[in-house]
Amino acid sequence: MKNYTITVNGNVYDVVVEEGASTGAPVVKAPAAPKAAPKAAPAAAPAAAGGAGSVKVEAGAAGKIFKIEAKVGQAVKKGDAVVILEAMKMEIPVVAPQDGTIASIDVAVGDPVEAGAVLATMN
Repeated sequence: MKNYTITVNGNVYDVVVEEGASTGAPVVKAPAAPKAAPKAAPAAAPAAAGGAGSVKVEAGAAGKIFKIEAKVGQAVKKGDAVVILEAMKMEIPVVAPQDGTIASIDVAVGDPVEAGAVLATMN
């Protein structure tokens, strides 16, 4: 029997793996409820002092901020890259959902983010 700690989508599980009696295939016994995952470092404070915009630019996948393409106050068109997210060794552009102006950038290069996290806001 072996004990492992596994993290899935931010949830930490302790699992016990033992060999099956007849097939030798592993049998996994998961706990009833997940443990609380360790907290990630807090995101950088929004760059705009005047408050956030009404349009959210959200991460489509969990990953790490690789590059910030836009600046606060910059006008962007729908489809322009705002942030580059690195996930599974791929660089994924997170684009503006509509034309507008960047109101805040809510992350910094190197920050870990979850899918759906707000990376920036626009007006």
